[in-house]
Amino acid sequence: MKVKVKEQLLTLSPYKPGKPIEEVKREFNLDRVVKLASNENPYGSSALVKEAIAAEIENMALYPDGYAAELRAAVAKHVGVEQDQLIFGNGSDEVIQIICRALLSADTNTVMPTPSFPQYKHNAVIEGAEIREVPLRGGDHDLDAMLRAIDENTTIVWVCSPNNPTGTYVKGDKLISFMKQVPKHTLIVMDEAYFEYAADQADYPNTVELLNEYENLIVLRTFSKAYGLASLRIGYGIANESLLQKIEPAREPFNTSRMAQKAAIVALEDQAFIEECKKKNEAGLQQYYAFCDKNDLNYYPSFTNFVLIDFGRQGDEVFQFLLQRGFIVRSGNALGFPTSVRITVGTKEQNEQIIELLQQFVNQETAKA
Repeated sequence: MKVKVKEQLLTLSPYKPGKPIEEVKREFNLDRVVKLASNENPYGSSALVKEAIAAEIENMALYPDGYAAELRAAVAKHVGVEQDQLIFGNGSDEVIQIICRALLSADTNTVMPTPSFPQYKHNAVIEGAEIREVPLRGGDHDLDAMLRAIDENTTIVWVCSPNNPTGTYVKGDKLISFMKQVPKHTLIVMDEAYFEYAADQADYPNTVELLNEYENLIVLRTFSKAYGLASLRIGYGIANESLLQKIEPAREPFNTSRMAQKAAIVALEDQAFIEECKKKNEAGLQQYYAFCDKNDLNYYPSFTNFVLIDFGRQGDEVFQFLLQRGFIVRSGNALGFPTSVRITVGTKEQNEQIIELLQQFVNQETAKA
């Protein structure tokens, strides 16, 4: 007897992360490999976090607080909401999964931009929902087309701002106009994984304030990017209390670890570290922009810690060229931009080194032509 699984699972592949550093070292006989593929913070995390984690090791045998009370209080104060307006997950990925499990089924549909973060579609497929993908326009969400795709069976519409992989964000006036037209039965998910890098823009929307007016809104944020806690997997959603009460049963018990909770609490206390990382990140983006402008390469101005560059040839070629020389990036073939690569902004030195290699690649291709 064969075990039967959901048919829709047979259409999916497990998430494939980039090659591990040690594997690349062995494959190409390299002493040093730099990973700029997963949008991790090249400066790590706050020194205060490392101290907190070391102290928490003594409690390894204890279950975490399933309610995350201490973290809940810290995040509520930092964001400016009530504590019961928060839900925590094993990364914001899990909050996406919780939302899909709670709202999607075979008789519903969900609207999302494309290309964008693939887990929206992945989880919707698992739940058997109809998926309505709306192509980006000039790297931005086509909000008018997304509105047209919504009907009486649409339970979730996804907005990724800043968007992965383009790095663009939805401006406040456009978002509010969009939200006014989304029917109340449709949950608007604002995925703000890269919030810290974009929030200083004058027209970046204050989505937390919008929660007071829109009960069908949930805002997702994470400690994986700017805070440098990717390995600990901790993220959260902010929404109306009544909405969270309805979806909480879909959350696994003890879904965030003691270490993750403690690290996130302490990370919030060191905003000076975040500000310094943001300044260095902006300087890094300028390094890439200068390279692109020099070589007439198209790119999207980014409000994240990565940049998507169009080289006008298969992204896998650029990826392989860099891989053989000790730099792991992300080919656009897997992201919906086949002639591009997405590069995480590294340290100043890392950026200089990879840009030098990219210049070699461009020169090589120009010579061929």
